[in-house]
Amino acid sequence: MSNTNIKKVRTSDLELKDRLVSIQRVTKVTKGGRTFSFSAIVVVGNENGIVGYGLGKANEVTAAISKGVEDAKKNLIKVPVLKGTIPHAQESKFGGSLVLIKPAAPGTGVIAGGAMRAVLESVGVHNVLAKSKGSSNPHNLVKATVAALSQLRDAYSVAEVRGVSLSKVFNG
Repeated sequence: MSNTNIKKVRTSDLELKDRLVSIQRVTKVTKGGRTFSFSAIVVVGNENGIVGYGLGKANEVTAAISKGVEDAKKNLIKVPVLKGTIPHAQESKFGGSLVLIKPAAPGTGVIAGGAMRAVLESVGVHNVLAKSKGSSNPHNLVKATVAALSQLRDAYSVAEVRGVSLSKVFNG
């Protein structure tokens, strides 16, 4: 499982929308009592093939979210989106989470659970079937979904890598 075709994207001149995937209150017990802090997982995307995720930690919820957004903007990837769906089925694993995404016909919608839905909607995919197997931990689900999306290749890039024409990719 190599991530050789992760395409980094610059944040300038992009209109990114952020979605909060998960927020958790973390408690640290010291001799002075309990200290609360928050961790937030945020997904950003321009809904046109670019997506990234980030983790923010702070003593306030709003600060944690804004830190998560800044972190997400630092690791954006480009994903091939064809006619509102993905080019082919893809499976990916991160930690205990196993993710399966498949292209779907127009009118299907985004069939995906919580954390996966946020990532797929941020990418701009409108018709996709997704299944989460294994752990439903939002951290690992987001990372597995982004890994699966980063491994997608469209027919043009496949033809380019193989050094053949586009029609030969489909006809064998």
